[in-house]
Amino acid sequence: MADDSASAAPPHQGVPSEPPTAGAERPPLDEDTMARAVEHGVGPHPQPWPDDPRLDPELLAGGDRRNVVDRYRYWRLEAIVADLDATRLPLRIAIQNWEHDFNIGSIVRTANAFNVTGVHVVGRRRWNRRGAMVTDRYLQVHHHPDVADLAGFLAAHGSVPVGVDNLPGAVPLETAELPEHACLVFGSEGPGLTDEMVEVCDRLVAITQYGSTRSINAGAAAAIAMYHWALRWAPR
Repeated sequence: MADDSASAAPPHQGVPSEPPTAGAERPPLDEDTMARAVEHGVGPHPQPWPDDPRLDPELLAGGDRRNVVDRYRYWRLEAIVADLDATRLPLRIAIQNWEHDFNIGSIVRTANAFNVTGVHVVGRRRWNRRGAMVTDRYLQVHHHPDVADLAGFLAAHGSVPVGVDNLPGAVPLETAELPEHACLVFGSEGPGLTDEMVEVCDRLVAITQYGSTRSINAGAAAAIAMYHWALRWAPR
């Protein structure tokens, strides 16, 4: 009889053959790492304060812990929005919200990072805002009760709806020429774009994949598509 132990494959080199013991003591974090983990933003602004109407006296006095880039530290919310409005990119994002999709918050946050003109939620009005990390305060989030309402809005504002889904007839995103005034449209996680939404889209694009999964997370897909659009149209 063959010796099973002799034919067993050896463990991968450099990888422990057994998981670490539960409760094993980990090396302590150094002070700098711990400080970075607990500190967010900036503290109170040193006196004298700048004479700038865009600045918020409460933030100057107490510090600014918001998730904003450094140039907007201590700025009033209204001042930040006004500054962003002056440089909005002509891109819109639409998401179908038939299943109270948890990805919407993540998509809104990414849309803020790309400073899009607006985000459009189609279907249910309520959506999980936790993933947005309050970035929905810095851009316009529109609600549309149905696909027809979205289509009418986009037509009135000269925005071309482009569906992003791996459906038959979709063009690979990396070879697609997206219009400058585009609205990238995403379906709910799982079902994807509805047939009604596909009908109103000017074209369909799909993100090329190389693994076994049929689709990727809607929030990740939105980030990829926005970045692809920005490579062509965003100023540098």
